[in-house]
Amino acid sequence: MFRPLFPFRAITVFVVTMLIPLSASVTPAAEPSAGEMKSYTQEISGTDVSFDMVAIPGGEFVMGSPATEANRKDDEGPQVRVKLDPFWIGKHEVTWQEYDIWSYRLDIQRRNLLGIEATPLDANADPVTRPTAPYTDMTFGMGHDDYPAISMTQHAAKMYCRWLSEKTGHYYRLPTEAEWEYACRAGTTTAYSFGNDPDKLGEYGWCYDNSDEAYHKVGQKKPNPWGLYDMHGNVSEWVLDGYSKDAYAKLAKQPQPVFWPYHVPTGLYPRIVRGGSWDDDPDGLRSAARFASSADWKIQDPQIPKSIWYHTDALHVGFRVVRSLKVPSAEERVKLKLEPEAEIAKEGRAG
Repeated sequence: MFRPLFPFRAITVFVVTMLIPLSASVTPAAEPSAGEMKSYTQEISGTDVSFDMVAIPGGEFVMGSPATEANRKDDEGPQVRVKLDPFWIGKHEVTWQEYDIWSYRLDIQRRNLLGIEATPLDANADPVTRPTAPYTDMTFGMGHDDYPAISMTQHAAKMYCRWLSEKTGHYYRLPTEAEWEYACRAGTTTAYSFGNDPDKLGEYGWCYDNSDEAYHKVGQKKPNPWGLYDMHGNVSEWVLDGYSKDAYAKLAKQPQPVFWPYHVPTGLYPRIVRGGSWDDDPDGLRSAARFASSADWKIQDPQIPKSIWYHTDALHVGFRVVRSLKVPSAEERVKLKLEPEAEIAKEGRAG
């Protein structure tokens, strides 16, 4: 009988039948125990680019917003008690320097130019599918070095994680919505990780009121209590979940706490981004705020069919990565849609 590594209850599962498993370089045996977890810097081999991962302790928290919270939306409740295993999450949103290595094959180009032999991990990573060339400047003139990568589809973000897993030998993926909020709150229960007063938001995040209508370099504001930057604003961040307005109402009917809740997507739209962005009002940057993806994010896409890689009209959307302490099996990754959905990619569609 199939028993998921990440137990879940009362969620809809859509099974994808085509997915090449990650190579044997990403194995559960390679992972430390919870007691051995430490924050670390991940180097991307064959480049001078690295990024920081923060160790997040496992525990319980209350997900969603109370009915008394100012400007809260109906889809943020009722509140649910959630339990999560430990994990690591990116200290910052994924930057263009990181993302471009994959999307432009810069690691392969550098090896060819310098005559460097591919490592076994390179050999695993090189075949991972990479995007077609963008049809416009995807920074939209807002800045490149140390700025968050934007306007990718969820499929593209997942494929980047797939490549990063092969490239490093560690299993990286997008966070679930519950993991994201747990990391954002960092033990707090207020509207923001710094309290309830939106007037203090300027110290912690970029929103419409202070962004000058553009994103900013990562890590310029104060971090949350767990040392994570830009969880409030700058760019909204992809999570794995499909969007459902009544998702929390269904979870509230289950025995509490609910372990690792996750709403497996059953369609291309809508899916979820979290955290709010440079283009949102302060209430959209609250820890519990949820946003659903839309086909409108591709309106200006000139390609027929629309690109599976780019959301030309989602200049506010980026992502950060998570590393699981427990590495799910290939069967679990397929069943739970933790990785790119091959059928969607095959059909020329991606969310």
